Amino acid sequence: MIRKCIPLVAAALLTALALPANAAATKKKARTSANPAPASTEPAIQPVLDPSGATPSTRAESVVVADALSGQVLYEKNSNEARQPASTQKLLTALLIVENGDLDRPVRIQLADTQTEEVKLGVRPGEVYTRRQLLEVLLVHSVNDVARALARDNAGSIEAFAERMNEKALTLGMRHSHFVNPNGLPDPRQYSTARDMARLALAAYRSPTIRGIVSTKSLFFRFSNGRIAEFKNTNHVLRDYPYCTGMKTGYTQAAGHCLISSGAKNGREVIVVALGDKDRSWLWRDSCSLLAWGLSL
Repeated sequence: MIRKCIPLVAAALLTALALPANAAATKKKARTSANPAPASTEPAIQPVLDPSGATPSTRAESVVVADALSGQVLYEKNSNEARQPASTQKLLTALLIVENGDLDRPVRIQLADTQTEEVKLGVRPGEVYTRRQLLEVLLVHSVNDVARALARDNAGSIEAFAERMNEKALTLGMRHSHFVNPNGLPDPRQYSTARDMARLALAAYRSPTIRGIVSTKSLFFRFSNGRIAEFKNTNHVLRDYPYCTGMKTGYTQAAGHCLISSGAKNGREVIVVALGDKDRSWLWRDSCSLLAWGLSL
């Protein structure tokens, strides 16, 4: 593996990452789902750090560690390699929904919203939820039918929403990305890079609404028939590592295991993008170790 540490004083990288301020519970998830099913039997996640302070060894194919306040890159590996980002791109979907505002506006579910692969919440045509309800369960439970409902409500169709995703991506400096759906399910026309996803993560991190949702460890969702279901956050690092403040998971066979994570400690705030881990347990450990390393600098 080739690893490259970027000096903290590299002004060029600061410029490169600069951003404007600003189903019922489903059945066992298919291997093509945008996130793997949570497993309660996994051991607690702990960072593994070299006593010398060296950057942790990671098995993810593409990695970026960035300062969440300045956008400065602290470490990167294969950061410009094109990859499918899976459900981590739901951060872009969420960013567009939040920027559109009016989160208490009702959304009536349509049949087309439900016509997608797992993971699904199981909403049905005719049911009504607020944008805020759908946004919360989108980011915590990573459901694909909800992503379609929000996209269609926002732009009128999935295709029109994808155009908005690509327009927003360009404004964030994501010049090596292209999106065709709001949920991250595989498509050969859809791709991004770890560096571009870091730019997205920095923008999402600066949204108080998104930061509040992605830090939620457990969500109670009320279906339109009155039934309440609890959903655990798909981000196991958030559950186990006390300095993790959230962000977004992703998985498909094409993308591998992916995680964008954020952390804060003693005034230091960092974001880690890890794409293409072959094993979910590696992803948790890799991301946790990189967070701890970044927060220790």
